[in-house]
Amino acid sequence: MRFIKNTLDKVKIIAGNNKYLKTFKPVLNAMDEFFFGTDKVTTLPHIVDNMDIKRLMSLVIIALLPVTIASIYFWGLRVLLVIMVSYAFGGLIEVCFAVFRKKEIHEGFLVTGLIFPLILPPGVPLWVVAVGVMFGVMFGKEVFGGTGRNIFNPAIVGRVFLTIAFPKIMTMNWQMPFNKGLGGFIHFQNTVDAVTTATPLVLFKNQGIVTSYSNLMFGQSAGCIGETFRVGIIAGGLFLIVMRIVDWRLPLAYLATVFVFPYLSNHLIHTQFALGGFQLFSGGLLLGAFFMATDPVTSPFTKPGRWISGALLGILTLLIRNLSGYMEGVMFSILLINAFTPLIDTAVLKARYKKGRPR
Repeated sequence: MRFIKNTLDKVKIIAGNNKYLKTFKPVLNAMDEFFFGTDKVTTLPHIVDNMDIKRLMSLVIIALLPVTIASIYFWGLRVLLVIMVSYAFGGLIEVCFAVFRKKEIHEGFLVTGLIFPLILPPGVPLWVVAVGVMFGVMFGKEVFGGTGRNIFNPAIVGRVFLTIAFPKIMTMNWQMPFNKGLGGFIHFQNTVDAVTTATPLVLFKNQGIVTSYSNLMFGQSAGCIGETFRVGIIAGGLFLIVMRIVDWRLPLAYLATVFVFPYLSNHLIHTQFALGGFQLFSGGLLLGAFFMATDPVTSPFTKPGRWISGALLGILTLLIRNLSGYMEGVMFSILLINAFTPLIDTAVLKARYKKGRPR
């Protein structure tokens, strides 16, 4: 590691003195901070250690590891290729904007580049992965100024774009997961059972069939790459809450609303929503509740705002699932609430800190 450090230092010095190589200095700094951390700290009273941001990103990646490993077992080694394409093309957009703006490369894409492939169908073509992640990073984050300034979750922006632009690819390529032996660990892709089944939400909406809870919890159903192993998602989400990376209020409000709302709506307005347990463990709801709706940049920063946001997410998700032509409402509901997040926080602050009346 000392050799790498010395080499990077020498290259950075050369780049700093060369007007042509100076353009690529953000890339060299990103490599240096990735391997050795940053020496930048704030002054009193805000002293933080030099791995603060990277620790946050690292903990989220750790929380996603059970789901990622399970996705390889269920869908095959091709999942690794999908993840690599996501990182390569999304990272390319990050580098291009960093070089153009002459600013440092932020670590936020380490999470986005992993979450994005996890919310795609297992049989999605690789070129679609590349197009989606580039669109998401560019129009979900970079056009707003980069990490910390975006109002939308870039992974969901890319996923929604693909759903609208390529509806057949994004809704028809479903397959049953491997469930015997080493499964996908020794297979590249499940070509035998490809495009032969429907997701639990589709089965319920079209045929009224409710998939067993055990199959939903342990990944034995069709779905996106990272949404079916829900035991792993719950474990990762609780890990983030315990480590205080995620505030528990928003996911709790989201999940509680999804669980309770069908009972109320079925009795009060005589609808035919699936019961709360099935709603919780189907589709990408758990993955969205723990890993996307809680994005620190695009979610409310006030505590009451998180309760409000979670409740609205739950209601919107169920309404879109059951009353629209789309089978899944998590993506659209999160984007909608992202847009209203500043308004929610502003309303909370105005209600809490009212101006005193003049005497």
